[in-house]
Amino acid sequence: MPLRVLILDDYQDVARELGPWHSLGFEVDLDVRTTHLTDAQLRAALAPAEVVVVMRERTPLPREALEHAPNVKLVVTTGMANASIDLAACRERGIEVRGSRGSSGATAELAWGLILALVRDLPANDRRVRGGGWQGDRAADLGGDLAGARLGVVGLGRLGTAVATVGLAFGMDVVAWSQNLTAQQALAVGVRAVAKAELFSTSDIVSVHLKLSERSRGVVGADEIAMMKPTAYLVNTARGPLIDEEALIGALREGRIAGAGLDVFDVEPLPPGHPLRSSPNTVLTPHVGYVTRATYEAWWRDVVDDVAAWARGEETDPPRRLA
Repeated sequence: MPLRVLILDDYQDVARELGPWHSLGFEVDLDVRTTHLTDAQLRAALAPAEVVVVMRERTPLPREALEHAPNVKLVVTTGMANASIDLAACRERGIEVRGSRGSSGATAELAWGLILALVRDLPANDRRVRGGGWQGDRAADLGGDLAGARLGVVGLGRLGTAVATVGLAFGMDVVAWSQNLTAQQALAVGVRAVAKAELFSTSDIVSVHLKLSERSRGVVGADEIAMMKPTAYLVNTARGPLIDEEALIGALREGRIAGAGLDVFDVEPLPPGHPLRSSPNTVLTPHVGYVTRATYEAWWRDVVDDVAAWARGEETDPPRRLA
């Protein structure tokens, strides 16, 4: 009998192409889902599966979902962390959870794409040219400058450091804050650690790069957004729930901040009638920070390697077991 493998949320339909499934040495039955499933559809898809592959946090696997997965023995997630998988429930049910490595710079690069799009108003300029126009004729149509502006980085880990380094290359004044950041850690990157209030009240651009946890959920709340300058931009390529979405929508619609660049949202895919879709001064992308060929090739290579190692009862090198 072939191994029944369920692949969820393969929006770009690349799992078959980029995953070296032929290298396994045994037959697999791939059930590839290229659209997001409803809860009922997910329960039906999980029932026959023996291996489940999830694309980041696109489809959560809480305890309730796993109760409808009687045959699942392995879950593989793209990436080496996934807060939407109930690891404790997996351990109780004897389900192994493994992860995969990926490209390190893709999300930081998208963050700078959003920053540049906001500061230079690239979407509006593109629409103007395509519509037969040319340059704007109002002061509001003038682009901003990065050199000399202040970039506030919330979370100076791997991705935050990459974003900060580019900011320095642009000649920006870069400051950073996170709950455990020390002055020495910031100086090692070439930036300055500041208090949270100073970062939000003085930065021209705030870019968020924290992992989502119970401690960081809502870390950019109504108070932090209220501190921001009316000329400042907020960028989030990390996780939607880090920011109070309702407070952000209010600030955008009332013109209390200059704009926002968002790749992540509280609910994904973003519902058709969601107020962010009609909020002014926004650049929105559909959680594509990691969606590059290099990242996908690395992920799917590791996914197949994880399945092969699990089938042999072995560990990968380096180990990628999460539960």
